[in-house]
Amino acid sequence: MNTPFLPRPRRLKIFASQMYEGMLLLALVFVTSYIFDSLTQRTDPHYLYWISQTVLFVVIGAYFVLSWYRKSQTLPMKTWGIKLVNRDQSPPTIKQLIIRYITAWIFPLIGAFLVHLLSDYLGWKSITMLIVFAPFLNFIYSWFDGQGLFLHDRLSKTLLIDTKPKE
Repeated sequence: MNTPFLPRPRRLKIFASQMYEGMLLLALVFVTSYIFDSLTQRTDPHYLYWISQTVLFVVIGAYFVLSWYRKSQTLPMKTWGIKLVNRDQSPPTIKQLIIRYITAWIFPLIGAFLVHLLSDYLGWKSITMLIVFAPFLNFIYSWFDGQGLFLHDRLSKTLLIDTKPKE
């Protein structure tokens, strides 16, 4: 299979898009949590904790999967000129998008777990604020991948392309 060269976005561009994505997700998580807490009359954060986390996981997943499915982009990806495609340059399937979303959590969850262990080991609860860096652990795999792909792109057979390449 001989496909023409697709320009790949630089990591800095992807990072900028992820920072913008984080701002949108903050609003989505806030609204979802507010609705969940209002509907369940939850005042104790430990009450229904795993159910609330599952709801957030599903809502965030729906946001990403539906955005990628409809236009192959989220709003931040569109702003930064990044598009998600199949390896054959066609739009990804729903199955690929779900695999991509789920596997994108591998490194961030490992990072979050390690921060939690370190916090318990050192006895410094303030160290848990390092968890904000966990999503950026996805970049580590891309530094060692021959094509510069993220692990979740490798596993879902998708890739990011640059729709606004620098001249």
